[in-house]
Amino acid sequence: MQDEDGYFHFAARNDDMIVSSGYNIAGPEVEAALLSHDAVLECAVIGVPDDERGQIVEAHVVLTEGATDDALMVKTLQDHVKAQIAPYKYPRSVRFTEALPKTESGKIQRFKLKADR
Repeated sequence: MQDEDGYFHFAARNDDMIVSSGYNIAGPEVEAALLSHDAVLECAVIGVPDDERGQIVEAHVVLTEGATDDALMVKTLQDHVKAQIAPYKYPRSVRFTEALPKTESGKIQRFKLKADR
């Protein structure tokens, strides 16, 4: 949403908010940054437990056809997110998958991603 000064702010549900090292990170904002990369077909971001930071941002990514799911792609996507939004919001963990779990209506079931941890 845009405020009266022209600044854009991402609104997220409480369960979409990731708290990492004291920073509040809106999952949808990270997802939007990832989706702006040509190699990302779809993605979902969750917070996963981390001993040092409380939680870290973890991205589950479905790549476009022909994109390679290797360490170079992880770094490429992390650097892309850092260039799009505040660098501390980048996904410290990136997991590639063939498909994201969805409801019959097509909504991503993030709780299933969390349960698979």
